[in-house]
Amino acid sequence: MALFGITAKQWREANSEKKGNIRDQATASQLVCLANLENLNALFIKEGVEQQKRLAKLNRIAIEQMKLLTNDNRTKQLEKG
Repeated sequence: MALFGITAKQWREANSEKKGNIRDQATASQLVCLANLENLNALFIKEGVEQQKRLAKLNRIAIEQMKLLTNDNRTKQLEKG
C-alpha cells in the first residue's frame, strides 16, 4: 500500500489479465524500495508504532527512496538488465 498505493487484492482485480502478482510487474527500483519498506515496517511494528502512523511513515519513505532510486544511473543500468 505504501509503495504502490493499492493493495495486492486491488491490483489483482484491476489486472486480472496479467500473470503473477504486483511484484512480478514491479521495476528493479520498486523492488529495492519494497524490500527496504518491509524491513522498516517490521522495525516499526516491533517499536509499537500504530498501523496508520506506520503507513504514513512508510509512504513518505517510499516517495523519497523512489526519487533517489529513479535518479540513480546504477539503478537505471539494472533496469536495462
